[in-house]
Amino acid sequence: MRLTQYSDFALRVLIYLATIPNDDELVHIDDIAKSYGISKNHLTKVIHQLNKLKVIDSARGKNGGIRLAMHPKNINVGSIIRQTEPDFFVVACFADEPVQDDVMTDNLIKIKTLDLSVGQPALSCVISPACHLKQVFAEATKAFLQVLDSYTLADIISNADELRHYLSLYDG
Repeated sequence: MRLTQYSDFALRVLIYLATIPNDDELVHIDDIAKSYGISKNHLTKVIHQLNKLKVIDSARGKNGGIRLAMHPKNINVGSIIRQTEPDFFVVACFADEPVQDDVMTDNLIKIKTLDLSVGQPALSCVISPACHLKQVFAEATKAFLQVLDSYTLADIISNADELRHYLSLYDG
């Protein structure tokens, strides 16, 4: 399974904020963009959503910035991925039918057929009514998300000193 760049950037922002030595320090988007070598415009969209999800706090103005809204142990990686991924489509040949998933609390894994060359819905695969591949991919996605659910941001930053080194973040 491959995550979107959007989810990748969301996790990177959270990792950056979680490794700041002073929890109360407001961080500028420019600093995060520079540390990762990514576009400030892309980060702005991600940060807006993380703020709406109440995972980060933001303050506007000259002395503004962002910081985590809660302790990293209270930020679940699986939850962040569910909120930042537009869907969990695994292959493009699936029909426009949802597959119920009892573990994914808010989500149905909606399997949708797309003609990727023109971005329009394509005809369903001819074997779709009899094909069991849909269920196999639904189970694989469920297992993937269960693993992500078992980690928090605190787990991901257990090597915070090393991460600070690579992000050029230092105490003082």
